[in-house]
Parts: sequence; structure tokens; C-alpha cells
Amino acid sequence: MADIKIYTSSSCVFCKAAKQYFDEKNINYEELNVDTNKEAVEYLVSKGYRGVPVINIDGEDIVGFDKPAIESKLGL
Repeated sequence: MADIKIYTSSSCVFCKAAKQYFDEKNINYEELNVDTNKEAVEYLVSKGYRGVPVINIDGEDIVGFDKPAIESKLGL
């Protein structure tokens, strides 16, 4: 099983869509909300990212809710 982290914010519609996608596929993930998690903000800033969602799969970041990239990485 892949190690998946989704960096989100409470008001992000693409974040909600990404979480719904993973939930529908019964894929476990860890949500890191930048509104409440200082370390999540620091990680995104250190990588130069200015928006969410950022989806980290096995250490590789996918910026945005990029379904083809996610499915390729997960072999779906």
C-alpha cells in the first residue's frame, strides 16, 4: 500500500475533490491541513509550493488534483 499524504486547506474545493476520490477508491491517506498544521505549511513553503492540494505519494509530490498522475503513480 502506498504512503499518501494530502496537503489541504479547509476552503479548497480541489482538496475536497481529491479526498472524495481517494475515499471512493478506498485508498487510505493522511490529511495535513495547512489551516491547522504549521509543519505542513513549512513543508510546502520549503518546496516552493504556494497552493493546495499537494498530494505526496511514496515521497513524490503531485501538485494539484492531477488524476492521471495519481493513477499512474498508484498503478490504477
